[in-house]
Amino acid sequence: MTTISIIGSGNMATAIGTRAAQHGHTIEVISRNTAKAQALADQIGNGATGATFGATPLGDIVIVAIPYTDTVSAVANYGESLAGKILVDISNPFNADASGLVTTPGNSAAQEIAAAAPEDTSVVKALNTIFGHVLAQGKPLDAFLAGDSTEAKAQVAAFLQSIDLRPLDAGGLQMASVLEWTGILLMGLARNGAGFDLALGAEVH
Repeated sequence: MTTISIIGSGNMATAIGTRAAQHGHTIEVISRNTAKAQALADQIGNGATGATFGATPLGDIVIVAIPYTDTVSAVANYGESLAGKILVDISNPFNADASGLVTTPGNSAAQEIAAAAPEDTSVVKALNTIFGHVLAQGKPLDAFLAGDSTEAKAQVAAFLQSIDLRPLDAGGLQMASVLEWTGILLMGLARNGAGFDLALGAEVH
């Protein structure tokens, strides 16, 4: 098992960190609010640690689990300390009422993050199509991902499998915008009869 660094201390950071720790990973929680990071690390337990925002993350896989509006500035703030890392972008660039995206057509939050990150940082879009409270239930789920680096996607897929998720590769990073619109699909279904205990999946015959 491996060290996973999570930037953020909200619902998704809690759900991912707890689930990963329960499956044997070491979790590093990073937040601008050091006390919140430490509190979440204590809550996760299993050797999880809190870390100072801006310090080089311990994990080879760094999950950016903060609101879309803060992602690019956070990644730019880290700069070269993210060099050689795999960044997992879980954000959804929703508009105010989650009826559409604020990104321009064909662009994505993941591509914006990739542009702000060091050149040898690999960005993988994943986990944006799963509600945090559903992920926290610990059940097997399908997890869609996209990215340009085959090696980085393989490492993220191995991590997802290790926490009882089934990784489904959607293609290169240009597919991230499709996954972000899939987040809108999830919201639409949840609001129009399916309810919020909903998870999207693919049936592979």
